[in-house]
Amino acid sequence: MPREPRAVRKRLSLMLLLCAAAAGCAVQPHYVRPAVELPAAWRESAPSAVVDGKWWEIYGDSGLDRLVEEALAHNADLAVAVAKVDEARGLLGETESALYPAVDASAAHSRTRFSEATGTLPPGTPRELNDTSAALAVSYEVDLWGKLHAAARAARADLLATEAARDTVRIALAASVVKGYFALRALDEQVGAVRETLALRESALALQKKRFEHGLISEFDYRQLEAEAATTRAQLPPLERDRELQEAALAVLLGRSPKDIMDGAVPRASGAERSLAPTAVPSGLPSELLLRRPDLVETEQRLVAANARVAVARSEYFPSIILTGFLGTEAASLRDLFTGPAGIAGLAVAAAQPVFQGGRLDAQVDVARAREREALAAYRGAIEIAFSEVRSALAAQDRARESVEAEHTRAQALASALELARRRYANGLGSQLDVIDAERNLLDAQVARYEAVRAQRAAVADLFRALGG
Repeated sequence: MPREPRAVRKRLSLMLLLCAAAAGCAVQPHYVRPAVELPAAWRESAPSAVVDGKWWEIYGDSGLDRLVEEALAHNADLAVAVAKVDEARGLLGETESALYPAVDASAAHSRTRFSEATGTLPPGTPRELNDTSAALAVSYEVDLWGKLHAAARAARADLLATEAARDTVRIALAASVVKGYFALRALDEQVGAVRETLALRESALALQKKRFEHGLISEFDYRQLEAEAATTRAQLPPLERDRELQEAALAVLLGRSPKDIMDGAVPRASGAERSLAPTAVPSGLPSELLLRRPDLVETEQRLVAANARVAVARSEYFPSIILTGFLGTEAASLRDLFTGPAGIAGLAVAAAQPVFQGGRLDAQVDVARAREREALAAYRGAIEIAFSEVRSALAAQDRARESVEAEHTRAQALASALELARRRYANGLGSQLDVIDAERNLLDAQVARYEAVRAQRAAVADLFRALGG
């Protein structure tokens, strides 16, 4: 008789070894990155140095640097993205826990008292019974077909995708802050230029009003000058409105409190404009580096997760094997609980094989495969969009820089024309309307130049966003 338990243990050990050897056998090939035809290298040159991914420092604006850091620390959308990463990390831990045995400890004590009046209590049986037990229970699902490992791979890919999504939000946030900041500065400059011109117009109008009252100029000429001053004054409200809207939007990006959004101001630098060098990708740099762009990493990891979940769905066709066991003690009294005769133990193997599911398993596999095809199409589409955005951003920054240079030349020429018009008027060779026309043209050129500078700086931000920071 003593040999039988040893024989059972040997057979059980052999079965466990076979299960362990078969564990992890996948029913779906592991992920292989899809082949995509990429350009060999970038065509552009003139690289710009970026340190630690802080590409916004190329503007040389310490105020902007502080605003970007403030946004990265307090923006609500970024906080949501960070929380999603923590959620995905927790889900990965939960999924990977299924790869290990589950161990539970239990302890119980009971006292039962039987009735003597029923006549059912056998002679010699105690009326009161005590039972005390303590045990450790173990449960383990053998991953014979790789289902659990595939689920863990999918959860890990979800975590990587969520981290990439967080990085995408961070890059987009920095670009939005940069563009909003320079839009605000451009509006400041435009408002300043209009106010300066308006002050000159109103000063000139006051002088011409005295001349009109003394009959030195006609009412027609005076009314024209009055209309020009009103036209300039009418340009201020829309610009100031846009500035308020832009400042409020930027405050939201910075993650400021409702009180600060309503009452606070966004600090910005002022002074001479600094010309930005053209920013481009170094020539000869492999274009495959663009595949590291966070949104492309996210879509690829979604594809990896979808591939792994096909394996999870296919493994449902095969039997699942669960090993359970317990080891502990049980006795009528607490003092006998840890004596030799009180020992209890149990070991069981359970297997379950789906036989008829009404097409449910087939449908689950079809769904998983369809989602994998969907993820593949999304990945290829994201790559196409990424290269299109880079090409557009490279072209936009070149054209924007050309516009800045042209508008700067135009403004310089019109400033000289205004000076000549004022001299001609002072010498009696021209009219006040000639001066007004020259001022109007210069104001339009200044507003256009500030807008061109804004567009050029925004184009640089768009390029770094397209390159993934």
